[in-house]
Amino acid sequence: MKRLFTGLQPTGLLGIGHYLGTIQPCLRYQSGYDCLFAVVDLHAITLPQSPQALLSRTRQTLALLIACGLDPDRHTLFVQSQVPAHTQLAWILSGFAHMGELNRMTQFKDKSEQKKHIPVSLYTYPVLMAADIMLYHAHVVPVGDDQKQHLELACHLIDRFNQRFQTTYPKPQALIEAVATKRVMSLQDPDKKMSKSDPNQMACINLLDSPDVVLKKCKRAVTDSDNHLAFNPEQAGLYNLLTIYQSLTNQTPDQIEGQFQGYGPFKQALAECINETLMPIQAKYDELIKDPSSLDQIMKSGAQKANSIADQQIKTIYQTMGLL
Repeated sequence: MKRLFTGLQPTGLLGIGHYLGTIQPCLRYQSGYDCLFAVVDLHAITLPQSPQALLSRTRQTLALLIACGLDPDRHTLFVQSQVPAHTQLAWILSGFAHMGELNRMTQFKDKSEQKKHIPVSLYTYPVLMAADIMLYHAHVVPVGDDQKQHLELACHLIDRFNQRFQTTYPKPQALIEAVATKRVMSLQDPDKKMSKSDPNQMACINLLDSPDVVLKKCKRAVTDSDNHLAFNPEQAGLYNLLTIYQSLTNQTPDQIEGQFQGYGPFKQALAECINETLMPIQAKYDELIKDPSSLDQIMKSGAQKANSIADQQIKTIYQTMGLL
């Protein structure tokens, strides 16, 4: 069985964009792949973090992934920092990465803008991502449009390692959903990606938002004055809402366009659809977060499963390179 790997940073409150772009594809494919789902807390510390907040958000993110339907009994759900081989392999792969390549990473450029002091870890972030993937012989990686460049670099690094040492680590293929390609955009500024860190609280729908909050955010979402439903990318605000609705209902554009008269009824239906999706997720999350011992056991079991693969891989890599 081929292996799927994906990692999510411990933001705590995952948004509907995370769900549609990363989690929903994993739910669809987890029956056909050996899956590893990681909460990548080492990636998170490329920027300053409060220790208490990081710890809390790591647990919350893991609980949300399980609540969304990722199965820790069938697959491996773990916290990245509990598997030391990730950082060991990242250092090795840094010897295969070129500064010119890292200079071209658009996410580094965006995140380092206007920073007086830029952490080296922010610069080498894509190398750690490549290590995450190579460590488990991952064949496919669900990624959004903004991560494609990092995945391409991972393929280059793995290819160079294979060529130098005559090994056969698979080059990962991007598993890109239509919604991930289009990206879920801000409800208040459809030219920006939806983000839970947006200072405008109306811009992002979080998986733990109450039904009333979801309805309010949908009603206040930016559209235009046309009041005619059509999947037209030039109507960015409306197009974003239609994309979310289509991803949750699996209806065709023609079915959706013929179903509503005006933006008001459509926004009401969108809110109801989102709330129907979130209700069981929130119920399962509350159950998990109120039982910390069970969550700890899931983390411990996941770390054991991940380490059993990663330790053997790093041992093989060390031997291949002549390291004791």
